[in-house]
Amino acid sequence: MGDLEIRPATTDDVSAIVAMLADDPLGAQRESPDDLAPYLTALERLSSDPNQHLVVATREDRVVGTLQLTVIPGLSRRGATRSIIEGVRIHADERGSGLGTRLIEWAIEESRRQNCQLVQLTSDNTRTDAHRFYERLGFMASHVGFKLSL
Repeated sequence: MGDLEIRPATTDDVSAIVAMLADDPLGAQRESPDDLAPYLTALERLSSDPNQHLVVATREDRVVGTLQLTVIPGLSRRGATRSIIEGVRIHADERGSGLGTRLIEWAIEESRRQNCQLVQLTSDNTRTDAHRFYERLGFMASHVGFKLSL
């Protein structure tokens, strides 16, 4: 896996990122790979915010993974800064290769570099394989998450 590069996502990566987001039962219901305009707009917003880190993992110039890391300063926990990992996706033909571990390790190290005291993430209740993966990496299912669609 020595030829793997983790770097900031660019406009040229959006199509591949969206394809990975749509490549599972949940994503297929909520993503629209045929219309990249909203994703390109979102990338502009992300790129202009220093607390947002949308990255891709590439191998031989091919996007094979992605995640978003958000750094959030706060008052709780004695003014702790935390990070949130979102949108973790691995290309179908790279699953099981250790790439997911590499991406999460990158996010944890970047969180340390950004002086975060806590890394958190959420995972849909139906993603039991993902839950085991995160637990193997040391994450604990310590909270119940809630969402409200607007």
